[in-house]
Amino acid sequence: MTGFNKRVWGWMFFDWASQPCFTLLLTFIFAPYFTSAVVGDDVLGQQYWGWMLTFVGIFIALLAPVLGAVTDGTGTRKAWIILFSSMFAIGSFALWWAAPGGAFFWPLVAFGIGLIGAEFATVIVNAMLPSLGNDRQVGMISGSGWAFGYAGGLVSLAIVLLFFAENDAGRTLLGNSPAFGLDPETREGTRSVGPFTAIWFVIFMLPFFMWTFNQPVKAVGSSLNGLINTLCNLPNNISLLAFLGSSMFYRDALTGVYAFGGIYAAGVLNWSIIQIGTFGVLSLVCGTIFAWLGGFADRKFGPKLIIALSSLTLIIVCVIIFSTTRTMVLGIPVDANSTLPDIVFLICGCIIGGAGGALQASSRTMLVIQANPERMTEAFGLYAFAGKATSFLAPFLIAVVTGVTGDQRVGISPLIFLFIIGLILLIWVNSKRIPT
Repeated sequence: MTGFNKRVWGWMFFDWASQPCFTLLLTFIFAPYFTSAVVGDDVLGQQYWGWMLTFVGIFIALLAPVLGAVTDGTGTRKAWIILFSSMFAIGSFALWWAAPGGAFFWPLVAFGIGLIGAEFATVIVNAMLPSLGNDRQVGMISGSGWAFGYAGGLVSLAIVLLFFAENDAGRTLLGNSPAFGLDPETREGTRSVGPFTAIWFVIFMLPFFMWTFNQPVKAVGSSLNGLINTLCNLPNNISLLAFLGSSMFYRDALTGVYAFGGIYAAGVLNWSIIQIGTFGVLSLVCGTIFAWLGGFADRKFGPKLIIALSSLTLIIVCVIIFSTTRTMVLGIPVDANSTLPDIVFLICGCIIGGAGGALQASSRTMLVIQANPERMTEAFGLYAFAGKATSFLAPFLIAVVTGVTGDQRVGISPLIFLFIIGLILLIWVNSKRIPT
């Protein structure tokens, strides 16, 4: 990473700045807080969270390809990123008002707005990847970007756990009250994760805006026409079509793992926010390491093998999680006071972090290899569409299965089948080996 120029570092700072959205809000801190404290019912909260992600996913799926075509056509990438960054910052900051036992509708709306902003900004930023290096370098740059992002998530999570997020006794991981006199009785320490994420994002986006620049391209009309042509020609490009289909399912499943992992730990294993945060720290450490190592493996073996192995690993982990509760591990009964379920879940968290980081980095590389270099933002718009076209499916299935069975553990089982479908579709994807 030390050999990267300033423009590459500026691009990677987007990952560092935006990662707390997924680490602090979507997975480890705000989501379990929302279900357990705001809604006050883990099963009902998981359903509400699932429906919110369903609607957000549909919205992003409908607009992401058009967004990609328009930004390719106008050459105003930074203007769009500023707009979507503002949505993310405002939506995140508003989570401060998600009080325990309070109204849950508006926090869901605020989070949805912020997530839409983060996802749309990511579409445009990802499209800059091929301009940062040649075919031999993009895998390493992508992997290093994910690793740098995970490191940002790790640092932000550590700060929140040490100084802000409180347990049931009103104490942070250091054993103190939340910083700045925040009231633990009304969970102000945990709620501050929203403003903290917004401020973090604004500060660390500065290197991105200072060190990257726009590249003018075609007119809007030709770009929108090109989008239509690209969609019409997809059936003739079996490899790209299969990859978009494969990624549509395995990324949906991975998002489900991230979105409901903390909620699952809180409801099924009775973990506190502090325990979930510690689980997150371990997951992010592994994610940082393996996303970086995945860049080297991607460069040597190509992205397809990394995607396949990561998907298979995540299938196995999901099966283990499904068969682990407070009173059983891998379906084998254990004492209710045993720490073995906690240990197994922590190990699974580490594996999820590592496999998930490598999977996402190599997926980004795979698209760069197959897409038209002149229409890269459009390609990442389609990639976002593929990721969101069924992104409602995982939360929808989880919400429905959880509601029908009244069981959080059974509710996450659809993720296993989504990973399997993604792995099967990968068979038809041709992967160029990046020359060494």
